[in-house]
Amino acid sequence: MIRTMLRVLGEQHARPLRRTVALMTATAIAEGLSYALLVPVLRALFSEDPAAAWPWLLAFGAAVAGYAVLRYVGDLAGFRVGISLLRGMYRRLGDHLARLPLGWFTAGRVGEVSVLASQGVLQAMGIPAHLLGPFISASVTPLTIVVVLLAYNWQLGLAALLAAPVVAATLVWTGRSMARTDAERTRLGDEAAARVIEYLQAQPVLRAGGRTTERFRLLDDSLHELHRSARRAVLSVLPGAVGLTVTVQAVFTALLALGAHLALGGQTGVAEVLAALVLAARCADPLLTLTDLSGQLRAAQVDLTRLDTVLRTEPLPEAAEPVEPAHHGLELDAVTFHHDNRKVINDLSLTVPAGQRLAVVGPSGAGKTTLLRLLARFYDVDAGTVRLGGADVREIGPEALMSRIAIVFQDVYLFDGTIEDNIRLGRPSATEAEVRAAATAARLDEVANRLPNGWSTQVGEGGARLSGGERQRVSIARALLKDAPIVLLDEVTSALDPVNEAAVHAGIQRLMAGRTVVLVAHRLSTVRSADRVVFLDGGRIVESGSHEELLARGGRYAGFWEIAMTPG
Repeated sequence: MIRTMLRVLGEQHARPLRRTVALMTATAIAEGLSYALLVPVLRALFSEDPAAAWPWLLAFGAAVAGYAVLRYVGDLAGFRVGISLLRGMYRRLGDHLARLPLGWFTAGRVGEVSVLASQGVLQAMGIPAHLLGPFISASVTPLTIVVVLLAYNWQLGLAALLAAPVVAATLVWTGRSMARTDAERTRLGDEAAARVIEYLQAQPVLRAGGRTTERFRLLDDSLHELHRSARRAVLSVLPGAVGLTVTVQAVFTALLALGAHLALGGQTGVAEVLAALVLAARCADPLLTLTDLSGQLRAAQVDLTRLDTVLRTEPLPEAAEPVEPAHHGLELDAVTFHHDNRKVINDLSLTVPAGQRLAVVGPSGAGKTTLLRLLARFYDVDAGTVRLGGADVREIGPEALMSRIAIVFQDVYLFDGTIEDNIRLGRPSATEAEVRAAATAARLDEVANRLPNGWSTQVGEGGARLSGGERQRVSIARALLKDAPIVLLDEVTSALDPVNEAAVHAGIQRLMAGRTVVLVAHRLSTVRSADRVVFLDGGRIVESGSHEELLARGGRYAGFWEIAMTPG
């Protein structure tokens, strides 16, 4: 577990964690050694001169005070490591997720990432802050006390030592029983979280169908399965917990009987027996908490392992010596790409010279949007090469690549800030005048004039306070502000009202001017200005040419055009 935590924390926080573990171990040993002073204290108290116990009592008090200082410093170090983990983990997890290929973000991982980003990180933080210290104390202090017993009376010490494997075996048995249910419970928890998100997202459909009071069967089934799994987990730990309690009590009873036998036989003194029983009682308390602590640690370990798995997921590789593109042309050379075990792009080759516009047309599922994402290197191809300016995109540094590309997709996500905040994402160093100029070019000024606080209006999470067309205008303004030489457009006017469509179309025309453009078109009326049109189907180019040439051929493109131009 410590190794996993060190990997998750990273080198920056590894050394403080090692120091914390060493300090907590030293604290647990100091606690056990301090109890060794009970033997001379009790010997003096049972002697003819009880006052001789004072020096030993003072020494015992000093040892306890030293232990208290170590405990305070160790707990404080644990809290600091936990807080560092909490602060650093969110940043590291966010940075890493931003570098993973989009293909990693499947629908099934929505619930998993949601749980990890909330419960998972908090559980992992709780290990050094709340669990590590008590667990080390419950494990190391009893072993130290056993060593103390061996030093004072080998018979009692040996009896306590022989009980250690029994206690360890009970804990291992309990752990294995719980481990069988941990994976299932985690899986069902992720599924339940995903179902909750699905239920929330399905509200418009449910309400439109008049099913607002009807229970969501998929969510109910998922929660029932999670409940049953939790019950199985509780039942699986009960035998081990009871077994550990019986074992500890049986060992204590055996030490009591052995001590009485030795005392009655004159082989040891009453003070030693009484001290041994006090030490045995002190061992029993932390040992009885080990089952609960082990269960909490296992739960945290599951989340820690899942965090480690995500963080060890390989991002897209970066070139050791990045190259610079020679121009702003694009090329796909014999590119093949699979997604979800399906061949989306099949041995596709095409070239877009710098400054020209390419329109990509085809039926749904033909691979049009995937083509754009391969150009932007959201994925790496399975075969072939994607080039920008004659350089393989895999050999171009990520920042250099993205600085040359502006992307406007059909689905626009806005952060919960002002309109200006969202536009400025295109170029954070832009001046206020430049931001306003880009916003005006995208006709966002008329949107700001309608909002209650103008440019300072918060757009809400995901841009909820703006319409779809207004969000598209923000996206175009962001791309205009970026002023990149290459523009990738996934038809952004396909679901807009006439007013927003006219505004967005005007913004797109300004955005495309003088740039290399690849435009995925769902409305064929937007492809007339393209220098070249390719018709994509099944991940292959079926037809290629200008708009007029493809119409004259009377092929697939002409058929699409006829359907699109047919009224009604």
